[in-house]
Amino acid sequence: MEIERKFLISKIPENLEQYHCREIQQGYLSTDPVVRVRKDNDDYYLTYKGKGKLAREEYNLPLTKESYEHLIKKSDGNIITKKRYEIPDNTGHTIELDIFEDVFEGTVFAEVEFESIEDANSYIKPDWFTEDVTDNREYHNSNMSQKIFK
Repeated sequence: MEIERKFLISKIPENLEQYHCREIQQGYLSTDPVVRVRKDNDDYYLTYKGKGKLAREEYNLPLTKESYEHLIKKSDGNIITKKRYEIPDNTGHTIELDIFEDVFEGTVFAEVEFESIEDANSYIKPDWFTEDVTDNREYHNSNMSQKIFK
């Protein structure tokens, strides 16, 4: 079960280089249900996500590099590339700051994962977080992959 909230931010924290950074590339084989292939640094996954926004089923299956390279070519829509910085907050959670590249350059938001729905609902966001967009489908990567640029 994945339980997470997603937020827009007012500013990018300084000194990002001090935090662990993952380079992510992903494509969607399906958006209903969500079936994604992802390259996460040197790891590769096929992911299935169930329905839901705050909480939903998520299954990650490992792939080989060759399988990933084969499947990413079959994805629909935009390939999403981003840098994900893992920033510890003062509550024991890790903020995953996503800075998007390529067609989504300029898009930045933060995600925080939780152990329970109660934990998610009681989370006190940092000052640099603005709007909670957890329920806004526009910020789901699967929907972003379907965005048409003119």
